[in-house]
Amino acid sequence: MKSIFFNNAILYSEAGKIKEPVILIKNNQIMSIKTKSEVASIDEEVRFNESEPVAIVPGFIDIHIHGAAGADVMDGEAGALHTMRTALPAEGTTSFLATTITQQPEAKLQALKVVKEVILQQDNRGAEILGVHLEGPFISKKRAGAQPAEFIQQADTALFQAFQEASGHYIKLVTMAPEEDPSGKLISLLCDQQIIASIGHSDATYDEMVEAIEKGMNHVTHLFNGMKGVHHRDLGVAGAALLHDELNTELIVDGIHVSPPVVKLAYKSKGPDKLILITDAMRAKGLAEGEFTLGGQKVSVKHDRATLEDGTLAGSVLKMNDAIKNMMIFTGCSLEEAVQMATLNPARQLRIDDRKGSLAAGKDADFTVLSPDMTVLQTYVMGEKVFG
Repeated sequence: MKSIFFNNAILYSEAGKIKEPVILIKNNQIMSIKTKSEVASIDEEVRFNESEPVAIVPGFIDIHIHGAAGADVMDGEAGALHTMRTALPAEGTTSFLATTITQQPEAKLQALKVVKEVILQQDNRGAEILGVHLEGPFISKKRAGAQPAEFIQQADTALFQAFQEASGHYIKLVTMAPEEDPSGKLISLLCDQQIIASIGHSDATYDEMVEAIEKGMNHVTHLFNGMKGVHHRDLGVAGAALLHDELNTELIVDGIHVSPPVVKLAYKSKGPDKLILITDAMRAKGLAEGEFTLGGQKVSVKHDRATLEDGTLAGSVLKMNDAIKNMMIFTGCSLEEAVQMATLNPARQLRIDDRKGSLAAGKDADFTVLSPDMTVLQTYVMGEKVFG
């Protein structure tokens, strides 16, 4: 067992704030969290020279991310996933869902096979891949966004099963349009396998949304983006997401995908327990402006905005610590609430909150250290420092 003392720090635990904390770690897990006066000896001391105490918070969980640092999940190469695992701790992310994009089935199958291989071999020297977020191809062409329309198709349970087999049954979340599954067979299959069935890239009416919720869909992909908006005679996908407590909703808080007042509206409507901060980042994250690709399409990145040639937003270059900072600025929410949206909420939705999403004895030792201005100073995965 090792003990790490953090000087000039406040740790945000399940039980509340702990000043000048000592974290005791054994076998990648938190054994206990104490104050310095409660511990006879410490193995390691970390001092911070900030004018205000730094914040130690749970490691961030990004359940919707396509790429970073020049790499993309759809590259179908182990090296790309290792690049992402290495890069993400710099923004405080300690685990994530490798997210695919709509492409020809062969490309998806290759990417999924590689994700499986990396998951089975990964160590604790980078962010942990928790599984796969399958975004497309079972979505609406009308709401394709940056998803290549030529590969979009109606729900197909046989094809999904092929995807799931290729992934080693690591698909944890599927973004789909419920109106493209009129029989409800795919929704039913996902629910039976305890896979999160998420409504996204959808042109569903409010009535179709109600039916989808009744069938078991309980999640909404990047709220307001790639979906039917609110109309006073049809609430659509976005309105239903705000109205129904059954739905947890992702939100890209970069100030580009969703305007600050609309972020505040979502916060006031859903509250801190039903919002999940995501980045939806693509390979340009962390790199200089320029030309990149997403799903085989050219993407231009300028002024933190990633767009296709026709101007369609194509993912983001958002970092998770900036999403938390923006959430606090846009809504006035507390640090604890903003952090919850990037930690405990996604952990609960993935049913892994018994080991991730908060800091308490028995949970994985995944945590990040934030300066008062939300800069990431250090990140730990399974008790090992991987950044800072």
